[in-house]
Amino acid sequence: MKKVTLVIVFFLFSLNTINAQQKTAIDIEYADHFDKNDIELPDAVLLSGNVRAKHDGVIITCNKAYWFQKENYLKAFGNVQMVQGDTLFLNSKYAEYNGDIKQAFATGAVSMRSPEMSLVTDTINFDRAKQEAYYNSFGTIINKENTLKSKAGRYYVNQKKYEFRTAVVLTNPEYTIKTNHLDYYTNSGHSYLFGASTITGKENYIYTEKGFYDTKSNKAHFVKNSYIKYNDRLIKGDSLFYDRNKEFASATRNVKITDSINKAIIKGHYGEVYRNKDSLYITKRASVRYLIDNDSMFVHAKKIVVTGKQGERIVRGYTKVRFFKTDMSGKCDSIHSNQKKALTQLIRKPILWNFDNQMTGDIMHLIGNNKSEKLDSLKVLNNAFIASKDTIGTGYNQVKGQNLYGKFKDNKLYDVDIVKNTEVVFYMRNEANELIGINKNVSSKINMMMDDKSKIDTITFFTDVDGDIYPESELPENARKLRGFVWRGDERIKNKEDIFPPEENEYETKAEAEVKGELSEPNVPMEIRKETKDYDKKNPPKKSIK
Repeated sequence: MKKVTLVIVFFLFSLNTINAQQKTAIDIEYADHFDKNDIELPDAVLLSGNVRAKHDGVIITCNKAYWFQKENYLKAFGNVQMVQGDTLFLNSKYAEYNGDIKQAFATGAVSMRSPEMSLVTDTINFDRAKQEAYYNSFGTIINKENTLKSKAGRYYVNQKKYEFRTAVVLTNPEYTIKTNHLDYYTNSGHSYLFGASTITGKENYIYTEKGFYDTKSNKAHFVKNSYIKYNDRLIKGDSLFYDRNKEFASATRNVKITDSINKAIIKGHYGEVYRNKDSLYITKRASVRYLIDNDSMFVHAKKIVVTGKQGERIVRGYTKVRFFKTDMSGKCDSIHSNQKKALTQLIRKPILWNFDNQMTGDIMHLIGNNKSEKLDSLKVLNNAFIASKDTIGTGYNQVKGQNLYGKFKDNKLYDVDIVKNTEVVFYMRNEANELIGINKNVSSKINMMMDDKSKIDTITFFTDVDGDIYPESELPENARKLRGFVWRGDERIKNKEDIFPPEENEYETKAEAEVKGELSEPNVPMEIRKETKDYDKKNPPKKSIK
């Protein structure tokens, strides 16, 4: 038993010795006057005049101090300064320092400086063991061109990182950031935004609820409920990248770009905007919605590019173009729309449906009127073909020729000329919709006047007319179809959802599943683009001074 007791006593003695060795006493290096008054200040020494003390790498100077030697505690008054190496300077009117736990408290015109920044506040606490300083009484920080203000803040010395809370404002000559939670690295100039945050610049306004901003390179990345707003354009997406120097923005997933001047909404899952170059690129289920005479026109393509200033915009759509409007829809390989010329070209294998009319040809042009903002005319060049189902029967009305020229009225096709080598198969019916006969002939030119639903009302033949009206029983089935006729009614785009082919809808379903999967994971970390990823992890925090 004696041996066990001795071992325990020895262990406790060794532990106390180790703890005593870890606690370093505050060393008073100099003071003009030393005084002791046990009645007024028991257990304290009054130091006055050029007081200088040190403790584990920190130097404390002031005009007057109370030194509590047993408690290893110092109260400093007047022109107080704490200096930690050559990297941190803390000035105040009054301060307290506890040598045992290495904690300092300073108040009254507090100023903390490092090579990267300066902080001004009323009261601050500094934990030297953790190398953290924090305040809750409003503070202002100046870091080169950036001025930061907040109600509360915490500074991590080794990481050179500030964590600001409540009423945070970062002011720069080019923009102002407002948020309630901002992590800011003074060395790199990196800012991490959490919660509702805004960035207001000369040319735009940015909103995000989770984002990153590099104040040195002016590059940013936003990942939650974010958008960038210009005077004439609003850019949204699940993930936004922004380069202020180039005025470039890219967006990923659920991208929506609203063009207020051109009354257009552009959507997709990846987009890029160069504001200074007046250019826009969108892909991955890309679509454009235009407002035309109180109606909307929806256009889809694999890739859509918009360039040019307002009034001179050019829209290009590449591969598998599909479009829909209440009274018109169509398909082609690519599309080229010139706003200044009010000309839209449907390029390669175009097909157009206007009400019940199916039109095809090698080249197809839609011409608008910029003043009325309505369709004016239609050109179908080379192998023009127009077809529609007979009103009641199973046959098809067909007109073909080399070129087709149509005129629109209130966006409805009402006057059509087909010229050169024209051929017709037309089911003629009386007012009771009884079949009179099938008109089959050839001529040099045909004019068709359409009713308010773009159905053929009258048809007129010109020059070298050759043909006849046949009773249905006298015209065999194989003679009722002109060469080149292919009915493609099953391909017709009947609503705005139809502008997307099956493979694009599969992509949409996959994208939605990915988003749901991410949202279901708790505390998903913010992903930073490769330009900034892990920048602040290259220099890991050093261990606190023991």
